[in-house]
Amino acid sequence: MRYVIYISYLGTNYHGWQVQDNALSIQYILNNSLSKILKEDIKTVGAGRTDTGVHALNQAAHFDFKEELDNNDFLYKINSILPNDISVNRLIEVKDDFHARFDAIERSYIYKIHLNKTPFLYGLSYHYKNKINLSILNKACKIIISNNNFKSFCKSKSDVKNYICNLVSAKWKKGDNDTFFFEISSDRFLRGMVRAIVGTMLILNEKKINLSDFKKIILDNDRRNAGYSVFPGGLYLKQILYPIKFK
Repeated sequence: MRYVIYISYLGTNYHGWQVQDNALSIQYILNNSLSKILKEDIKTVGAGRTDTGVHALNQAAHFDFKEELDNNDFLYKINSILPNDISVNRLIEVKDDFHARFDAIERSYIYKIHLNKTPFLYGLSYHYKNKINLSILNKACKIIISNNNFKSFCKSKSDVKNYICNLVSAKWKKGDNDTFFFEISSDRFLRGMVRAIVGTMLILNEKKINLSDFKKIILDNDRRNAGYSVFPGGLYLKQILYPIKFK
């Protein structure tokens, strides 16, 4: 039987989602915890990778297990042994050919910014010390939506076949108490893409470049021309969407 789980985590103490040598990851902790409560070797397959320090509100992953699982009992057991910064929120049985990564049709991220120093947002949002111009930032959003090649915002030496991402939406919004957030949805994302987009937009916000420069950065397809990658702790994987109905 194949199951999908939805996971939330704070990425502060982890080297991203994916299992790797000599580094603690979310997937490593999750695989070990599942193997412990189910008493067999369990390997999860995530819907996507998050980098070191990045958080998730609703990461999705699938795994196989030979027996039927009770939702309430499973959630109680897994959450009782997971660390406080990781939780499994939902368990769903799916078809045996379902794939958490390849069947996903849309992924959404949020990037959070706060202007006033506050200890309650430390590590969870980017403390940005300039005024935010929502009008210019949302004009930049229209530019990125009209394009689909994001090589300029891809981390160098990334092992990808192409740099095409089909954006669904991108928008900056104001929150409470001088907080702002950028939300972006696409069929896929490149390594470091969202953080590089935000960093380049903030340079635009500071009038160090204009909208024509911003558009040219995208068309040049050169990461060296784009802005800096912003602090990873402000980035959250918001949700994963699938075209099928779970049984």
